[in-house]
Amino acid sequence: MKNIFYIVLLFSSFAFAQEDKEEKEKLRLKNLQESVNYTWDGNKALSEKDFVDAEADYRQAIAKSAENAIAPYNLGNAYYSKESYGEAFSRYKMAGETSTSKEEKHKAYHNMGNVFMKEKQYEKAVEAYKQSLRNDPTDEETRYNLALAQELLKKKQDEDKKNQDKDKDQENKDDKKDPKEDKKEGDNNEDKNKDKGDEGDKKEENKEGDGDKKQEEKKDPKKGDKPEEQKSEPQKRPSQLSPQQVQNLLEAMQNEEKKVQEKMDAQKVKGVKTRNEKDW
Repeated sequence: MKNIFYIVLLFSSFAFAQEDKEEKEKLRLKNLQESVNYTWDGNKALSEKDFVDAEADYRQAIAKSAENAIAPYNLGNAYYSKESYGEAFSRYKMAGETSTSKEEKHKAYHNMGNVFMKEKQYEKAVEAYKQSLRNDPTDEETRYNLALAQELLKKKQDEDKKNQDKDKDQENKDDKKDPKEDKKEGDNNEDKNKDKGDEGDKKEENKEGDGDKKQEEKKDPKKGDKPEEQKSEPQKRPSQLSPQQVQNLLEAMQNEEKKVQEKMDAQKVKGVKTRNEKDW
């Protein structure tokens, strides 16, 4: 009798577990379907240029199901069109990490690369485009963007090295000037001290011989010692650049930046993939 009871209990537990599993699966599919519906609503709102409603629908879709990678991807495109690149990147990243489709991963990482290009983070753009190509090696658009990112990264690295070399050369020149500058400054100080000594002797002589003039000076407060009009200019530190040297360095950097910008304008990054081709 006990055995029969345990067998019945075992089957009941199994049936309950199976029923619970089926209920969870039904709920998962229900949430996924609602997420897809919100995504469609977001697509419709975005096509009508209603960004506010589109954003709300995509957020609802994301909240309903983490399995729907289309919603964060399309929301990323919406942010990208508004030049909200930080928000766009976070949504592309979410899409790339949650998607199980190579095609969706490819498009998400491609657009992450585009965000990095906009922000001139060329090293990160290179890595994003490489990740995109790992999921679809046949995409020539991504391959072109990768080549452009690599070229701009190399140019930036060369410019940084060139500027560092300039700064180092300038420091070496300033260090070589130190002994002469110090000697000149010492000579100037000796001359000034000598002049001050002579002035002190003259003041002492005048003080002894002009007793009557002191009484007159007390009556007129405007008279007296004249303030020193010529003050010695502070010596520049050898490690400091002169104003002209600073100006020359700034102009050189601006010219290099202008050349890079002109090249980017001539070779624009190809457009963002804004359409999702997956049918639901």
